[in-house]
Amino acid sequence: MNPYILATLLLSLGLGTTITFASSHWLLAWMGLEINTLAILPLMAQQHHPRAVEATTKYFLTQATGAATLLFASTTNAWLTGQWDILQMSHPLATTLAILALSLKVGLAPLHTWLPEVLQGLDLTTGLILSTWQKLAPFALLLQIQPADPTILIILGVTSTLVGGWGGLNQTQLRKIMAYSSTAHLGWMILILQFSPSLTLLTLLTYLIMTSSTFLVFKLNKSTSINMLATSWAKTPALTTLTPLILLSLGGLPPLTGFMPKWLILQELTKQDLAPIATLAALTALLSLYFYLRLTYAMTLTMSPNNVTGLAPWRLHSSQLTLPLATLTVATILLLPLTPTMLTLLTL
Repeated sequence: MNPYILATLLLSLGLGTTITFASSHWLLAWMGLEINTLAILPLMAQQHHPRAVEATTKYFLTQATGAATLLFASTTNAWLTGQWDILQMSHPLATTLAILALSLKVGLAPLHTWLPEVLQGLDLTTGLILSTWQKLAPFALLLQIQPADPTILIILGVTSTLVGGWGGLNQTQLRKIMAYSSTAHLGWMILILQFSPSLTLLTLLTYLIMTSSTFLVFKLNKSTSINMLATSWAKTPALTTLTPLILLSLGGLPPLTGFMPKWLILQELTKQDLAPIATLAALTALLSLYFYLRLTYAMTLTMSPNNVTGLAPWRLHSSQLTLPLATLTVATILLLPLTPTMLTLLTL
């Protein structure tokens, strides 16, 4: 792709998200989401492969549906209450519609079915943008909508953690596994959104760090399926030693960074007298942990077959920058000791 066009598209992506962040009016927020969607479509379709075009079409249709429903919800709210302000969304019908529209946009279960299919059709770089940056704008809006009854958020959260864990169990394609992982993590964020928005932000931040480092590892190894991970020993031995820690951090095991948000969320849910929900969420985390362990096993404990025809992928030198990956890997593995500091910041 022409570098000028690429720069324009990336700046438009940034602009769309920034407009949504900065807006207090529903129309402006909707406009930011639309710019965001339209800016990423050419990046998704740049491969000119039927699979990429199909993924782009699916993404466009789901995002357009989500945006139209959001516009309908905000118009309904304005019609019923006379308010266009995001923080003034008070009518239960409009609030529920808006939450469902934004859930469709980020890929929360049961509105998640487009996400694995779309992610599977993209290359790893665009997949990384879709799994991280594209979640920010809808989440900024979700944080500002405070429904009177938290039941819908809890239902969405529990369903997402359950489906995110269950769906990834039988997958062999890494991008689909990452899509289900994304749904499960978003479920944890939505679960706690009503009770502690700052904790949701902390979970989102750790999710962004962990997902980025995982995608960059796959990109460096040019891996798209579990079998291709087995060749990474010969290519990057040091990184292959660290990757299991990144994956287990995604699964939320102590003493890694990923344990911090899960620990704090379970603690907060218990404080809110939601111990059964906390127990269910903790059990669903075990499902996710299983497929991260599967990836770890494939990467470190299995050898690749030696009868590969054609160019072996580990012979090709990668031109990818390693500094972002190194920084994110350190953050993914070593941030748990900062938990007391985070707790202090959350209670400010």
